[in-house]
Amino acid sequence: MLAPAQQDQFCDALKEVAGAEAARFFQLEETFAQYHPDGPEAPAAADRRASLHSTLGAGRRRGAPRGGRVPNFETDVVIVGGCGHVGLPLAIALADSDARVAIFDVSEPAVKAVNDAVLPFDERGAGPILERVVAAGTLRATTKPSVVGDAESVIVVIATPVDEHLNPDPQAIPRALGLCTEYFRDGQLLVLRSSVYPGVTAQVERMVADLGRQIEVAFCPERIAEGHAMTELFTLPQIVGARTPEARQRATALFHRLTSTIVDLEPEEAELAKLFTNTWRYIKFAAANQLFMMANDRGLDFERIRRALSQDYPRAADMPSAGFAAGPCLLKDTMQLAAFNNNNFTLGHSAMLVNEGLPLYLVARLEQEYDLASMTVGILGMAFKAGSDDTRSSLSYKLKRILEFKAKRVLCTDPLVTTDPTLVSLEQVLADSDLLVLATPHTEYAGLHATVPIADVWNVLGRGVRV
Repeated sequence: MLAPAQQDQFCDALKEVAGAEAARFFQLEETFAQYHPDGPEAPAAADRRASLHSTLGAGRRRGAPRGGRVPNFETDVVIVGGCGHVGLPLAIALADSDARVAIFDVSEPAVKAVNDAVLPFDERGAGPILERVVAAGTLRATTKPSVVGDAESVIVVIATPVDEHLNPDPQAIPRALGLCTEYFRDGQLLVLRSSVYPGVTAQVERMVADLGRQIEVAFCPERIAEGHAMTELFTLPQIVGARTPEARQRATALFHRLTSTIVDLEPEEAELAKLFTNTWRYIKFAAANQLFMMANDRGLDFERIRRALSQDYPRAADMPSAGFAAGPCLLKDTMQLAAFNNNNFTLGHSAMLVNEGLPLYLVARLEQEYDLASMTVGILGMAFKAGSDDTRSSLSYKLKRILEFKAKRVLCTDPLVTTDPTLVSLEQVLADSDLLVLATPHTEYAGLHATVPIADVWNVLGRGVRV
């Protein structure tokens, strides 16, 4: 820590530059020390402190419009759509950094859960912190859009969706912001956080300009994996895409509350960086799944081959195992990138055919071996990935639909999913099934003993992946 005299000098400097309210930033040192064992005097902390001095020393208080008086904001940050898997961990982390955080969300049950300090979904390590920040009064949630007008920084975590024809809807974010525009104020910072179709940031900039508001806009994509948010928000670099120095400085100061490393890009570069990241992962999974099918069709164990070729061989260390590549982001963002390139994205479309075709491939292989029409088939795992309770875009449900057409009966179970009333217990699935498909590699299934055949493309049981 700084010596007492240095602490006083630092706070006085902040007060002189930014007003008494900005002195609260000094508490960043304390917050950083909680999450980083190397302490606030490590080089990374010094870099954060230097950036903070630079940002606050720009000649006006953060949030003040150019040439205007200092606005009075009751809240530091409001997160629009903030009760979900992306927004809530961010809200919790910022509130725990002593920021005053509000959430605006249209889901009344989710808002109530947050205000009751109850996580609406699983996120490792978030529960105790949520309880702490709600009790401290630094985090609250509401269904009233007027809260947007109280906040210095407005973070939007609504992503660009794709429709049933796999076409992106670039108007989704402007439409969602339409609920809030009447509450926008001069001096705010507007941050887009989730995947957007390239050009949406510029579209939002034009929308704000048409409103006649002096609001800075930035695109700062989330980079976390579900279940790891409370670690990765503090350890991963944050990309900041901004067009003006003011927007860049303010977004940098905002995310320096959490991470010491900021990567600067233009908004369009940042938009593509987010889509490229998810598309790259989706293509890698497709390559592994295609190789699995090649080996499996010839009676060979892909997992045995994969482990052999990657052993002590760094250039193959990133080859993933076979398995369902699903969830709310990877396919969607790959299709956004295809649309952005006028559907001239053969590699992306091929990846979709492979990954979306894996459930069909597995059922076709099982049909060759078993009389499915006379069998009860049990599906183990309905979440889209291991360790999660999230069923959005899960290929386990595609597998279920195919098997419901092919098999006599289908039973499904998952140790974490609580939103599907059709699920039954693992004990019932094991007792009533003639055949099992291990669809989600939850650790709870490791060491599972069953008296019927199990198709295990993930190799959770360690017996190979031949189907």
